Amino acid sequence: MGLWQYILKRLVQSVVVVFFVSVATFALMHAVPGDPLAGVIGERQADRPEVRERLERRYGLDEPVIVQYGYYLRNLLDGDLGTSIKTRKPVAQELRRFIPATMELAAGAMLFAMVTGVPLGIISAIRINRWQDNLARFLSLIGTSMPVFWLGLLLTYLIAFKLRWLPRANQLEIGMQAPERVTGLMSVDAILAGDWAVLWSFVQHLALPSIVLGSFAMGIIARMLRSSLVAALQDDYVRTARAKGVTEARVVRLHALRNALIPTVTVIGLTFASLLAGAVLTETIFTWPGIGSYAVKSALQLDYPSLLGVTLFVAVAYILVNLIVDVLYGILDPRIRVG
Repeated sequence: MGLWQYILKRLVQSVVVVFFVSVATFALMHAVPGDPLAGVIGERQADRPEVRERLERRYGLDEPVIVQYGYYLRNLLDGDLGTSIKTRKPVAQELRRFIPATMELAAGAMLFAMVTGVPLGIISAIRINRWQDNLARFLSLIGTSMPVFWLGLLLTYLIAFKLRWLPRANQLEIGMQAPERVTGLMSVDAILAGDWAVLWSFVQHLALPSIVLGSFAMGIIARMLRSSLVAALQDDYVRTARAKGVTEARVVRLHALRNALIPTVTVIGLTFASLLAGAVLTETIFTWPGIGSYAVKSALQLDYPSLLGVTLFVAVAYILVNLIVDVLYGILDPRIRVG
């Protein structure tokens, strides 16, 4: 099977998965007990049935669930994610406002995870059963086992309040004017505007939540890379390279590390997708205006269109990352796409 056929096959599979995710999510949203119109109607108009009927017709809630899903799917194909019941704004517009902040937070967390996790995994593998290995495994174990909310509160107390090395909340200092919105990404907009003070303030505010969110990914990457690299260093081709007089550094870098990175690529890709979905607690602790905070507010208000929009975004992010990982697999090892 050629590379393009392999990619096309994965694309078709991804579309099918998105469809079933939308069906399951839509059904689960409507199975949750509660009245999504209660917050819109209010107490003053609660005894006026004509108000409820008008709102039900407006949002299509007077139709059977299967008909509602048909309307939702039709609008989705047109690029319309519906209108928020609470804010009465298009969901797509609100997602465009919150997604960039989460993307920057996830990127910062993944950068921290890779910068720390990859070296820890390599050091742990080449210094196996020595103190460097024990220290690296200890740090990765802390990253994977420490709950995010506890680590966030702990680092906030130590670094933000006691040591005052980094700010605790928000994206910028209080009173600082955000740059003109061009891309929605605060860092990119600050660079485009040439506002280096805003960029530096944003980086400082990004550092602490990125460390908290990326700690779990750091531990997973380090442990996976260590396991893969230890196995690769024991293969026959590595022993042959050593017998030919190749230095240990070249053996690790050019021979063992490439094969060890194949399963690690999967972990990195899927972990990045999980960071987009798992930023709820981190964004809540650090008052980060991302999609996690938006999802919490939508869930508390039973805002079905908003929740469906968030869920669909997370599902598509997972599927796209998984598709990229599959393609990278096919490039790194052609035997995979043949299989």
